[in-house]
Amino acid sequence: MEATTGRGADFLVVANRLPVDLEKLEDGTERWRPSPGGLVSALEPFLRGRNGAWVGWSGRPDLDLESFDDNGLLMHPVRLSSEEVRDYYEGFSNATLWPLYHDVIVTPVFERSWWDSYVQVNQRFADAAAATAAPGATVWVQDYQLQLVPGMLREQRPDLRIGFFLHIPFPPVELFMQLPWRTEVVRGLLGADVVGFQMPLGAQNFLWLARRLLGLESSKAAVKVRSRPGSVPMDGRHVRVGAFPISINAAAFDELARQPQTAEHARLLRAEMGDPHRLLLGVDRLDYTKGIDVRLRALRELLISKRVDPADLAMVQLAIPSRERVEEYQVMRRSIEEQVGRLNGEFGRVGRPIVHYLHQSMDRDELVALYCAADVMVVTPLRDGMNLVCKEYVATRHGLDGALVLSEFAGAASELTSALLVNPYDLDGVTHALERALTMDPREERGRMRALHRQVMTHDVDRWARSFLDFLDPPEPATVTGPEPEPAIGAEAGSR
Repeated sequence: MEATTGRGADFLVVANRLPVDLEKLEDGTERWRPSPGGLVSALEPFLRGRNGAWVGWSGRPDLDLESFDDNGLLMHPVRLSSEEVRDYYEGFSNATLWPLYHDVIVTPVFERSWWDSYVQVNQRFADAAAATAAPGATVWVQDYQLQLVPGMLREQRPDLRIGFFLHIPFPPVELFMQLPWRTEVVRGLLGADVVGFQMPLGAQNFLWLARRLLGLESSKAAVKVRSRPGSVPMDGRHVRVGAFPISINAAAFDELARQPQTAEHARLLRAEMGDPHRLLLGVDRLDYTKGIDVRLRALRELLISKRVDPADLAMVQLAIPSRERVEEYQVMRRSIEEQVGRLNGEFGRVGRPIVHYLHQSMDRDELVALYCAADVMVVTPLRDGMNLVCKEYVATRHGLDGALVLSEFAGAASELTSALLVNPYDLDGVTHALERALTMDPREERGRMRALHRQVMTHDVDRWARSFLDFLDPPEPATVTGPEPEPAIGAEAGSR
């Protein structure tokens, strides 16, 4: 792939990672291969159809790479040093912002050197975007690692149309106010024309926070803000704020699940586990927010109380490796593996463990086969911006069988209301929901899954992307018949 030059991209995505991974082959050579993921599949048609480009890190530290053309899509790698990976990414992004935005499940660390690195790296991303974007281009900045980029980019390129979307939850005001650099982050976000969140409450939290930190609550400007409930005035502009719940490429999961080889793979998986009467499944990145320990404790409660027979069920827990150099994650992994060992030691039999635990990544074909094999999907995060795993499971249930146990603190709970919703902090409640899912009447199971399947298949990732981009850059009206309509807060803004 050759380096590409030109007048610049008309549509630009700025994200922490590129949508391609640098793969080392057996002969020692390297090549770029597409990364799996809903964001890539959703945005690729927009990028390829609009002279598009993607700015992001390659995933390898201390690597200088030229921009290159990937089948008509310009890739612009941003370099990160090993120290920046430690301070900007593992430090400020994932040991400061991540816990702060997830209800302070663990205590955030406020380290000035991490913040300095965060500022430096965000400026590098903004510089790369400014150099890559064509005059008047649309730029869509993604997620919590790059919250300063909109403001930095606005300073350099006021001609651009800038959107920002946060994929994780946005915290309540009283939690966000702990951040020593709270005003800088808010001003960075307000460099965008549109700031998007997963849920209406996140959007509302941001509005309250912005008005408080900018001193609008007690000023004359507050009157204007209250009259425009979905916007914040900033430097003569109105920054619009909305909720846009993200989704998946549902059709792709549905199509793969219907393949005969997938059905056969699912049958073989169950056979290898001894053909349990009921199979539970958990699929999570190994993270303290995901509540893996919650479902393991609930399963043990069921078995101890003899409400289910251990001979009748099995569970697969896939824990995808994540941030393995961070101490909290190492401690959590040891705890989960100890719980798995205890369950298997107490209730398993020779050749028939209760919990099949996998600490590894898995390709999509294997994952979809697991979804198809499972009778009950268990998703119990303590806090999650959306959680796409539950939507992936539902998309594979074309036969309308299967049950979903879902935390009410996952963003998806507001859409997937026919799931068995649980409070993950209530062990008795989770235990009861697992028992109900395992013993549900087939007619009720089918009715619930029919509603879930319809929701997921009609609200896919393409609809999410189009709704945000239409909100960011609405078509020009043929005639002006009145004042500008009020921007919406809530799911309406994400389902236009």
